[in-house]
Amino acid sequence: MDGLGGAVGRRGGGVGSFRAAAVRRLAVVSVIAVIAAVVHPIASAAPADSVSGPTESYVVRTEVADETAMTAFVHSAAMDRTVPLKILRSPDRTAPSPTLYLLNGAGGGTDGMDWYTQTDVVSFFADKNVNVVTPVGGAYSYYTDWQHDDPVLGRNKWETFLTTELPPLVDDLLDTNGRNAIAGISMAATSVLNLAAHHQGLYRAVGSYSGCASTTDALGRAYVKTVVSMALGANVTNMWGPDGHADWMRNDAVVNAEKLRGTALYISNGSGLAGASDTLDGTNPNGPGFVLLNQMVVGGAIEVATGDCTRRLKTTLEQLDIPAHFEMRERGTHSWGYWQDDLHESWPMFEDALAG
Repeated sequence: MDGLGGAVGRRGGGVGSFRAAAVRRLAVVSVIAVIAAVVHPIASAAPADSVSGPTESYVVRTEVADETAMTAFVHSAAMDRTVPLKILRSPDRTAPSPTLYLLNGAGGGTDGMDWYTQTDVVSFFADKNVNVVTPVGGAYSYYTDWQHDDPVLGRNKWETFLTTELPPLVDDLLDTNGRNAIAGISMAATSVLNLAAHHQGLYRAVGSYSGCASTTDALGRAYVKTVVSMALGANVTNMWGPDGHADWMRNDAVVNAEKLRGTALYISNGSGLAGASDTLDGTNPNGPGFVLLNQMVVGGAIEVATGDCTRRLKTTLEQLDIPAHFEMRERGTHSWGYWQDDLHESWPMFEDALAG
């Protein structure tokens, strides 16, 4: 399990549907309480960054592991910090290739829970002509531009970094063809929808796996606050301001769904019921008990809530006649095995979108 999403009620007609929706919303409130009680917040040591620094972003250095894998260190002028990028280069460099940006969950990949340690991302992309770029950092930030520096999380200008500073540097470093796509899990599943909506045309395709698109609904806001509060002492008001501020509305992909028109969309969620990837096989370093509690119990509860939110997004996109592929699994918790499946199953969409 990695990260948290948000949840909102599903629409319906008639008294019966209204009562059913009310029951679901009450259940989601209970889920928030469970998560707040069970998930142990992880404190961040990042101080608020100073205002001084370079005025332009640049590649500090690169470390090449082999013919495909490398790490690039990119200094962000907006955040005045250096961000590591894990990169898988396209195996075919006879011609420029496109780029897929993969974002991690709430821990930002700094907690040992990332695409590289939890999935087969390296072997999966070994024969695919695409550059894969994964930033390391951004824990509990929602990969957004915060209004103010935070005493715990420092300066967060991740939207500026990901959409303005980073693409030209990656294009130059990897000699890409300028075609981009983006995917993210959990917390970042919310972020990737917003990044695409705010910067139409930058990403040809988006994969949003187990996230909550809504941030203005009371329950969606509660989930956002839960994620940010996992960094002990972080203040969500520094991100989008108080409840009702325009930035909360700006980062609600359900409200701004029209801005996703023309972007290929793959959106997924499980039911919360244990499935094929929920096993007590002892492979988790924290032991089987940790797996049972965090993956099946907490992970199941989170996925129930994000599922309600995902259905709301589905309804909105259908009403707007905006095409999107929704993968609503009958089983599955908020955990990496299912996100690996999502990456595999959404790849044909990405490949098609990046080809033309």
